[in-house]
Order: sequence, then C-alpha cells, then structure tokens
Amino acid sequence: MQKKYTWTISPKNTPILKKSCSHCDSKQFYCSEKFRINAQKKNVDVWLIYRCVKCDSTYNLILFSRTRLTAINSILFNKFQNNDTELAWKYAFSEEMRRKNKVEADLTTVSYALQYDQISNDELLSSNERVLTFEVDYPHDFQLRLSSLIRACLNLSSRQLDQLIMQKAITVAGKYVQKKHKAKDRDCIEIDCQKLKSLLCNEI
Repeated sequence: MQKKYTWTISPKNTPILKKSCSHCDSKQFYCSEKFRINAQKKNVDVWLIYRCVKCDSTYNLILFSRTRLTAINSILFNKFQNNDTELAWKYAFSEEMRRKNKVEADLTTVSYALQYDQISNDELLSSNERVLTFEVDYPHDFQLRLSSLIRACLNLSSRQLDQLIMQKAITVAGKYVQKKHKAKDRDCIEIDCQKLKSLLCNEI
C-alpha cells in the first residue's frame, strides 16, 4: 500500500484586523478570543471582541445579529458563553465573516509551525514509489502558498521547486501546481517520484 504523508500547518496566532481605531492612531486590532452576547426578549446578538493593539479599545465583529435564540445550536451558544478559544479562532480565520463585516485582515501577521515526517534524500532516492503523496492538515486558512509549504517540507531550494513545476511533476486535485496556488485543508499533493529523484541526483 502506498504511504501517505501528512503535513500539518499550525498557526501560532490569529490574524490582525486592518481597521482604524477611533481612539488613537492605530490601524490594527487583535482578537481577544472572547465573545460578547446581548439578549433582548427572544433575539440575540453575538460578537467576537477585538482590541486595538495600541490603546486596547474594542471593536466587535458581528457573528449573529437580531437572531432568534432558537435558531442557534445550543452547543454552539454554550461555547459562546464560555469563550471557547477554538471557536474564537474559527471565526477569527473566517474570510466569510470578515467579508460580511467589511473588514480586512493582515494575513502576513500569522506565524505558524509545520509538523511533518522528514524524508531524507537517501530515502527518496531508494524509494520505489511512482508517486509521493502528501495530505495537508490546514484547518485555519491564512493564504499560505503551496509552493512555500512544499519547499519547507521537502527542503527544496526555490530553483529546485521551479524545475519541478516546469516539469509538471506536482499535482493537487488533478491539476498541475503553480506558484500562485494557495494551500487548502485536506489538499492531496502528488509529486512524481522519478522526476524528483532525477532532480536530486543532478544536485549530487
């Protein structure tokens, strides 16, 4: 059975919002990882609270507005009440939620760690596999380029990656990878093992 490797991308922080503060000259807000809830009769409002990086004033990102309480899943509502960190991160990375609130995020402010099985050149050169398969574990999207991920996890130079792309040696979802392609959760990356081995042999 062909082995499938996993590349896990774990952000260390949520993205900064690009928004002008009404109390100081800052244009950046960070996620507090806390929610604000306001209930009036049978309707409820829920916000994710952001704070100015400079003066700590607040900005509330709208999650639910004038929504009937019965329309919100009870488990979800309980997480709002308990300031569930995982849920806060889910909304903080949500492009759809930012679009609804007409705000932008500076995704370059997200730092991250990679977890992956390192494959040595010796292992690659001795492999009999026709294709190397890598699955991407990337639940929080911050527009990371696939090319950056491939280079880091396979320890390739920019020139080596360019050659593999030119040789159409890398595919994802049946399409040849280009440098502009962004990573997506559960992407299945396939790399032509023979072309990769040929490239590495030429470097020796």
